[in-house]
Amino acid sequence: MPSKSLRVKAEHRPIARVLPLLGLPHLDRGFDYLVSTDDDHVAQPGVRVRIRFSGRLVDAILLERRESSEFDGQLRFLDRVIAPEVVYPERIERLVDALAQRYAGTRSDLIRLAIPPRHAGAEQADVTTPYEDLGEIGEPDLSAWSAYEHGQSFVDAVVGDSTARAVWQIAPGEDWAAALAALAVKVVKDGAGALLVVPDQKDVDALERAARELVSARQVVTLTAGLRPQARYRRYLSILHGQARLVIGTRSAAFAPVHNLRLSVIVHDGDENLTDPRAPYPHAREILTTRSVIERSTLVIAGYTRTAEAQLLVSSGWAHGLVASRTALRTRMPLIRAAGDSDFELAKDPRARSARIPSMAFEAARRALERDKPVVILTPRKGYIPTLACKSCRAPARCRACNGPLGLPESGEASVPTCRWCGRLEPRFSCSHCGSHSLRAVVLGAHRTAEELGRAFPSVRVIVSGGQKVLAEVADTPALVVATPGAIPSVEGTGSYGAALLLDSWALLGRQDLRAAEDTLATWAYASAQVQPHREGGEVVIVAEPSLAVVQDLIRFDVVGAAERELEQRQQVRFPPAVHMAAIDGAQSSLDALVEHAELPAHAEVLGPVDLPPGVSMPGDYSVQQHGPAQRILIRTPLGPRAELGSALRAAAVSRSLVKDSAPVRITVDPIRVG
Repeated sequence: MPSKSLRVKAEHRPIARVLPLLGLPHLDRGFDYLVSTDDDHVAQPGVRVRIRFSGRLVDAILLERRESSEFDGQLRFLDRVIAPEVVYPERIERLVDALAQRYAGTRSDLIRLAIPPRHAGAEQADVTTPYEDLGEIGEPDLSAWSAYEHGQSFVDAVVGDSTARAVWQIAPGEDWAAALAALAVKVVKDGAGALLVVPDQKDVDALERAARELVSARQVVTLTAGLRPQARYRRYLSILHGQARLVIGTRSAAFAPVHNLRLSVIVHDGDENLTDPRAPYPHAREILTTRSVIERSTLVIAGYTRTAEAQLLVSSGWAHGLVASRTALRTRMPLIRAAGDSDFELAKDPRARSARIPSMAFEAARRALERDKPVVILTPRKGYIPTLACKSCRAPARCRACNGPLGLPESGEASVPTCRWCGRLEPRFSCSHCGSHSLRAVVLGAHRTAEELGRAFPSVRVIVSGGQKVLAEVADTPALVVATPGAIPSVEGTGSYGAALLLDSWALLGRQDLRAAEDTLATWAYASAQVQPHREGGEVVIVAEPSLAVVQDLIRFDVVGAAERELEQRQQVRFPPAVHMAAIDGAQSSLDALVEHAELPAHAEVLGPVDLPPGVSMPGDYSVQQHGPAQRILIRTPLGPRAELGSALRAAAVSRSLVKDSAPVRITVDPIRVG
């Protein structure tokens, strides 16, 4: 190989425009380098290269080859092409460009989320064998979709290669994994690609088991955080080359470069696991909706309940709903009842005084155990976060100026309620629901324990799932399963629980969180869907005030009505997703500078600064001694083009980077948790 000093530039398109993977906003653009004749055949758009940049070698992505450059100075040669694999195809490049604008991020940060690190050993694996040669493909049964209104026409559209977008409300007792796997297998059998994204490993396993009933193990590719680097890169290459057409994975799989993507699915889109904790914090739902537009693919947003974001897509006509009829719901639902949780009602109930569960819940559990079925008892997560609510009706306390949550300062002697969004003091609180001027503190935490339930049912086994010990499944035998939200085990085989007891409702509903009611209904609906139908004796008891709207939504399993009301309420008070919002955290001076440089959209509203929400901290490189306590501002804008707010903040971040403001600033566009 000739010396680098003697290299000759390629004859055709000798200019390579590359993107350095540096993560700096002002360097998130293309730079021109020369391509040598030795690298001419491998230096193709989408490959990884090494370049010398500011005196050091850095990784970069080759974006395009050109005949000429606008740069007047002397160009350097590419140091080398790392590998000939085109790991950044055009469809992923378009996706990354769109998401960088949407989330005010840098393309290099998104590329690190989308493309796994190279592993040379993985490049030796067979990733080109045709999909059909990997095994036999069974004939999928798509009859489950006919139980939903417009379900058959939706399936016909998918099979006919038409673009359809649906928000699917899974009915209780539905084997959702089997239904989705059957639809995905039908798609890949026709020669197209399918991508299914779920929140956690348990859901990945459920979908993989269902898919393997129809295809061989080699015809299903899973992408999860637990994969070793070599395995993850090998699977990425198999997807890239079109060998893998059926892909199942957690949030990062949303970037998988599936060939001829016809169907993409996201399950339980309200789950926090679907938001990446690394900048620019993209949500898998937004990645897949963007891909649906770019690649003209069908999208299914599936869940037992419907988020406000999904409801907005339906209300705007971008997607349509797939909902079971009321007759089908009544057939599949357990009997759902509410037991009042007021202090007076619990005090007069002898069973509640001794076992901390009302008699109604106790009897439901007893009947299920007598049928030799397990019972799930849902309790809130442990931990204590003080929040404020109306003393009379317990509605979360809100600021009159911006509708943000009221709380008490964590430090200092002031005891005046303060808005956590705009920082306004609220010395004269008045509840918007009942008019009361009194406040009460609500403390989150589990009040019922496995020991107390053990005393109530001394001869029954008590199983705990939550915290550091989350169980995947339990036996279909009599037992009391105490679980926290997100940790409810499945019943082995095709079994189900005989009853569910939903305790400590105010620990969930009383949270000062934008999504408290939405998350609570999702948690309750998930637990209820794991219970036998009423005709088989299945019962669900909610320990909550029966008149609450969210309780009535669960009793009727009216998840669509709940989503419509939630979206309407957010529109009235200008909460996401009825508006675009960005949370910006950092030093006070940096926040001021960023807002000053930002050309915000019309009618933008800046709220704050305020202290960071409880439990939220800046990244590890933030120095309080150097920059002062971190603050948060919120920027709220009316709905418009999805990338409008993000683009403005991205441009402001570039300006800030050019003046070398070294204080860390975190920009989160449309965060799942506002604070």
